[in-house]
Order: sequence, then structure tokens, then C-alpha cells
Amino acid sequence: MLKKIIQILFLLIGAAVGIIFLPYVFELIPILDSPWVNNAIVSAVLGAIIFFLLSLLFADLIVKFMKWMEEKLLHAPTPDLLFGTIGLIIGLVVAFLIGFALNTIEIPIVATAAPIILSVVLGYLGFAVGFQKREEIISMLVPQRLAVANKKPEIEAPVEKASFKLLDTSVIIDGRIADISATGFMEGTFVVPQFVLSELQHIADSSDTLKRTRGRRGLDILKRLQSEREGAIMITEESFDEVSEVDLKLMRAAKKMGGQVVTNDFNLNKVCELHNVPVLNINDLANAVKPVVIPGEDMHVVVIKDGKEQNQGVAYLDDGTMIVIEDGKGFIGQAIDVTVTSVLQTSAGRMIFAKPREGRQASMNG
Repeated sequence: MLKKIIQILFLLIGAAVGIIFLPYVFELIPILDSPWVNNAIVSAVLGAIIFFLLSLLFADLIVKFMKWMEEKLLHAPTPDLLFGTIGLIIGLVVAFLIGFALNTIEIPIVATAAPIILSVVLGYLGFAVGFQKREEIISMLVPQRLAVANKKPEIEAPVEKASFKLLDTSVIIDGRIADISATGFMEGTFVVPQFVLSELQHIADSSDTLKRTRGRRGLDILKRLQSEREGAIMITEESFDEVSEVDLKLMRAAKKMGGQVVTNDFNLNKVCELHNVPVLNINDLANAVKPVVIPGEDMHVVVIKDGKEQNQGVAYLDDGTMIVIEDGKGFIGQAIDVTVTSVLQTSAGRMIFAKPREGRQASMNG
């Protein structure tokens, strides 16, 4: 459909160009300078035919270019488009005024072509200047507006920035963020960048059943957050096209917005720390609220399976914490009392090391 519209525009432009310029061509070629040839209808038809043939060559390229421009504009931030459009309008107004002055010139080609060229050049320059100078324009306008309202942006801005929590794909799929949000312990605005949403949608469309299920669960979690937080979740169009990795894009967005990355990815947690990006790890929170276990404490557990090392047994607490029991292989399938020897706690999780209580072990061996 778009290709047909472009070809029709080529026909109309060709007819207009033919009416304007072909009479001058006919005058230069004596054999064509006749009343039958040199008239508006013939000029319009010839111009339309020439431009239609050109449309067969360039229509597909123009369609691809328009699709590319549409994608770029959809991903561009709204302030950029706003100031770019204002600059474009100013450029076109200036081009119109200059073109109006050029209408007094008696040279037909100059009077006709100059306004078109000026509109293209000045319109582009206006858009480019408005797009690139948006920060300076905002800095000129915002302080005046805030001064009238008797506000202090120096105090309020950091508070607003600190409230942004940027969610990564892993923490959305994990789902615990929705339960934490429901308790009210995590304040501020949840931010989901468009590139994270695209990755989540790609996972939901995967041919792999497990990936597809995880992706759809993530989308359901976002829907739940959107309904429960009543507008305190924001989709940002910031794309960072020069970066291919989603994690790096997320860190750049967090730096730009002055927010915090929320994740349960151990590796992303470490990379954020290396780049001095504030990060909240859901696993750290989960570990923090688990019951405290100290060396020397006795526990009653059921040995489920053998461990990686020789004679080790493995048990689990109700919250999923793994307990590695030295010399516990002989107790698989039994409920025994163990004594905690040490606890290993990291962002990846918590692991408890224990051994059978001496009396219990002696009775089993005996």
C-alpha cells in the first residue's frame, strides 16, 4: 500500500515538474518547439511518465527508508521529538519568508526551485538544532518555571532520581519482585526499559517450551505490577543502539536516570558494582530474611541424597537452603539431628555445612 502511494506521489510530482520545466527544454530543442508538443498537457504527461519510471527504481528504497525512520522515531524519547519538531517548524517558517521574498525575482527557475531547496535545508537544520540543543533549552526554561512556583530543583531532583528501580529480565521472570512490591518494602517507580521488554517478549515467543513458559510468566508479573502499583511502573524508550548487550544497556540507563538496577543475576550484580551502579539483589534480600543459623546450633533435617564429595549427604530447609552433611551418606532417607559447623553466604545463595550429632552418629554406627 505504501509503495503505491509513493508511486502516485511520483506521478503528481512528475506532472508538476513537467509543466514547470519541460517548456524550457522544448525551447532548447528546435525540433520539439511546436504548438502540438509545447503545451501543458503534453508536458504533464511526459513528466509523469518519466517520474513513474523513476519510481520503479526508487520506490522500494524509499519504503525501506521510511520504515527505518518510523522505527527510529518510535524509539526516540518524547522530549527529543518535541524540540526537534519545534526546530523544524521554525526552519520551515524562515524558509517560507525567504521564499516569499524570492517571488519578486523574475527568473522563473530561481523563484520556483529556491523555496523548495530552502524548505528542505532549513527544515533539516531546524530539526537538527532543536534536537541537539534540547538540554540547553530545557535548562533555560525549567529554572524560570520553578522559580515562579517557589520550588528548589537542587533539593527535589536527587530525591526523584533515587526513586527509580530498573528491573532486569531475570528478576521479572523470577516473580518474587511482585510479592516484595505488594508488601510495600520497595518504594519508588519501577522502570522497565523497552529493550528489556523486547527480550522478555522474545523469550515468550521462543519455540522452547520452558523458555516460552518463563517468558509468559514474566509478562504476567509485569501485568500484576502494573495493576497493583497504580501507575508507579514506567516503560522507557531509551535504547542505546550503540550497545548490543542488554545488561550494559540496563547499566547505562540506570546511570542516566540516577536509579538502581534490581536483579537476581549474580554476574550482573558484580558487573554493576564494578561500574559503580547501585544495585539491589533480590537474592540478598531473600538471604537477609532467612532464619539466622550459627555454628554449633542443632537442627533436625531429612537427608535427601548424597553429596558431591565422598560420604556427604544433602538436606534442605523449607526455604530451599542446602545443607551439606559430612558423613551423612549413610543416613539417606532418614530424619536425623545435625550440628552446624559453618555457613557460607553469598549473593548466589546460602549453604550450610553440618555433621551428624555425635550421639546420633554413634547410635547409627553402633
